[in-house]
Amino acid sequence: MIRPINHNQALLQQRARQATTADADIAQDLLATLAAHRAECVGMAANMIGQPVAIIVAQLAAGPVAMMNPVITREGGPFETEEGCLSLTGTRPTTRYRRITVSWHTPSGEAQTGRFTGFEAQIIQHECDHLKGILI
Repeated sequence: MIRPINHNQALLQQRARQATTADADIAQDLLATLAAHRAECVGMAANMIGQPVAIIVAQLAAGPVAMMNPVITREGGPFETEEGCLSLTGTRPTTRYRRITVSWHTPSGEAQTGRFTGFEAQIIQHECDHLKGILI
């Protein structure tokens, strides 16, 4: 189901709770909401749809992916950039890394690890910040 975008900064600044396979429907709602906003958005975190759960989705070259409880385990190549967010107005400066390694679970509970570079790495970092209550 496509959910409305949350703009409440108090909710966006809350740390997300760990996700379980019982939260798979939230991952599906995030994917549907991301698809509905594909013209202006490349990633979303569950708190962006009002659910403080550790789930992100990202539009990657291979297609959209849902990550439950993502953890960035390695990062390299810091750089300064500016980002926007569907939940906030305008853009803000931030530091990101060109290369990251991420561990996560699929909505069905399978453990995954992946290496990401460039814009895909940037998307994942932005969404993982949301799970910690960090706003750009």
